[in-house]
Amino acid sequence: MLRFKSVTKSFGANTAVHAASFVVEKPMMIGIIGRSGAGKSTLLRILNRLNDATSGEITFEGMNVTALRGTAKRNWQSQCAMIFQQFNLVPRMDVVSNVLHGTLNRRSTLATMFNLYPDADIHQAISILDRLGIAEHAPKRAEALSGGQQQRVAIARALMQDPKIILADEPIASLDPMNAQVVMQALRDIHEQDGRMVIANLHTLDTARRYCDRVIGMRAGRIVFDGTPDQLTTNVARDIYGADASFSEATTSTQIETTDAADKLMADIQAL
Repeated sequence: MLRFKSVTKSFGANTAVHAASFVVEKPMMIGIIGRSGAGKSTLLRILNRLNDATSGEITFEGMNVTALRGTAKRNWQSQCAMIFQQFNLVPRMDVVSNVLHGTLNRRSTLATMFNLYPDADIHQAISILDRLGIAEHAPKRAEALSGGQQQRVAIARALMQDPKIILADEPIASLDPMNAQVVMQALRDIHEQDGRMVIANLHTLDTARRYCDRVIGMRAGRIVFDGTPDQLTTNVARDIYGADASFSEATTSTQIETTDAADKLMADIQAL
């Protein structure tokens, strides 16, 4: 279904992703973990074609993603929706219009200029907002919402694209624990209920353990772990985060597991 084959991305003398290879045979929820600067965001941006790979190949359902150009590349980006840490909404625009921006790839330039949307698209946008529990905020400006609500608007915008893959780049890094849990559960529900592939960059081991079917660990641009959440042992944590890893590097303020689990993880990391 999705295949990375020796994908490398270099920025001058710096190699952000080094010969990344993995295969995803079916839709699942995948967490990519590692320290800041490990190459997680670059990996997603290469898949979405926001960055071009320096070498290697990505294929999806037999299509060579890395070779796409022009309209074909834009069509792929609509099928591979991106959710960002900072939401990337238009703050002064109402929520439903922000969601409707997910349809820009299939609208004419004239319709875009005059902000014209078919009734069916408006109803669909409101339905998606309702699914995410924020339909009552549809007429409000995006800037009036909390961070967690804004991230759900960003998820709704991605769903308006009707993508096959949703990429979430640190989707809970700036959220409090309660909103982090709501956002992660929303992404999990999208995978389970819609059958979509979801790939999320995450800082926390426990978040990956709780919500993901598969976890990929990166260190210094290389994939050093690819397995199930149950296989995230102390030795694996050492490989991903390094022997000098601290508890704060493997868990963040968005920690949403139970206190007992957090205490266990802290003991694991401090024992490295």
